[in-house]
Amino acid sequence: MVSLGCAKNTVDADSMAQLLAGSGYMPEEDPRKARVIIVNTCGFIGPAKEESLNVLGEMALDKRPGQLLIAAGCLTQRYGAEVVRQVPGIDGILGTRRWMDIVDVVETLRKGAHPAPLYHLPQAATVGQDEGGVLRVSVQGGSAYLKIADGCRRPCAFCAIPLIKGTAVSRPLETILADARVLRDRGVCEIVLIAQDTTDYGYDLGMKDGLAHLLEQMTAAVPEVPWMRVLYAYPGYVTDRLIEIMASRPQVLPYLDIPLQHAHPDTLRRMRRPANMEWVYSTLAKMRQAIPDLALRTTFIVGYPGETEAEFQALLDFVQEMRFDRVGAFPFSFEPGTFSESLGDPIAAEVKEERYDRLMTLQQGISLARNQALVGRTLDVLVEGQGDGVSLGRSYRDAPEIDGLVIVENELPVGQIAPVRITGAMAYDLSGIAA
Repeated sequence: MVSLGCAKNTVDADSMAQLLAGSGYMPEEDPRKARVIIVNTCGFIGPAKEESLNVLGEMALDKRPGQLLIAAGCLTQRYGAEVVRQVPGIDGILGTRRWMDIVDVVETLRKGAHPAPLYHLPQAATVGQDEGGVLRVSVQGGSAYLKIADGCRRPCAFCAIPLIKGTAVSRPLETILADARVLRDRGVCEIVLIAQDTTDYGYDLGMKDGLAHLLEQMTAAVPEVPWMRVLYAYPGYVTDRLIEIMASRPQVLPYLDIPLQHAHPDTLRRMRRPANMEWVYSTLAKMRQAIPDLALRTTFIVGYPGETEAEFQALLDFVQEMRFDRVGAFPFSFEPGTFSESLGDPIAAEVKEERYDRLMTLQQGISLARNQALVGRTLDVLVEGQGDGVSLGRSYRDAPEIDGLVIVENELPVGQIAPVRITGAMAYDLSGIAA
């Protein structure tokens, strides 16, 4: 099993693996020895599509007689026939809306009951809720992603996710809490809540302030789990109740990932994103006042159609003023079928790259200064690896895979949280010694 793209994809891949294991299949790390190879693709932006096609191509090229190659996930949901055309040798296509049918697809192909390639892309309006009793989690050491919803009902002009997955579908509260209890029993120290939009959790279930309610219930249900982290909050939906829960529940880390995408109202309106920058300023100020150690991460798109130099400068000025702990940025990637298709892709690639470089150079200096301010403090660190007298881990300021690391001059137990005195700072990482 190869999973590409975001953590949400990783959870889907692990859920498929659970279903296969429950049907008697055993995982195999070496693709040369596997009877079945599954690539869970990403189709979010152009580079992700290229990576998915390249990995599929490599697997197809090395395929042995009798092996099955199945392309699953986001890319195949929209472009199944095109994927087969570009990568000869694929035996099966499975879309992301019916990932839970993986066993049926594999067994149909193994029996030779259907000529390859088999397309399993039923007309499902949304991602299915018949999860087969598997955990919707991906455990990585002492940390675990826990998916609370799938799909998205936001109208962002540049995004294909609603086309790929359909509208938002929240998982039942008790099912999520049951998954959290299993993670607790496995000794997980950090639960990372993920969805396409976590702040929309529960809307389709008739819940108001669903994410705040979920965090309230989860902290009570698994008080033994010391860290809970929220990713992918949507601007305009970080409520006073959510801020209150984050401020008052020590288990909920003072960290929020809130992808803003831009800072100029005109650009945001073309993106069909919330354009009320007064809300952004007031809410972030409110959060920082209520949660003094708050770490804020955001994401921006540069080179969006129509972005003028003045609009881009407004983004730079905003980043300079707000001084985020973490910033991710992407040059605009044209996506056919989205609302932004009519705008085309008029900004030259070299202009996008130049703007990307200017933004990230600015943020690098801000990140360094914010890290340097932590020297001398003691931070709890979740240890993820060790050897040769050194440990690697993450503080509350660092989400898995996307943020920085803390390098510790001691070998500490992996999978546990340990206090570390910070002695050095780099642009993205910290160093320290066990306290």
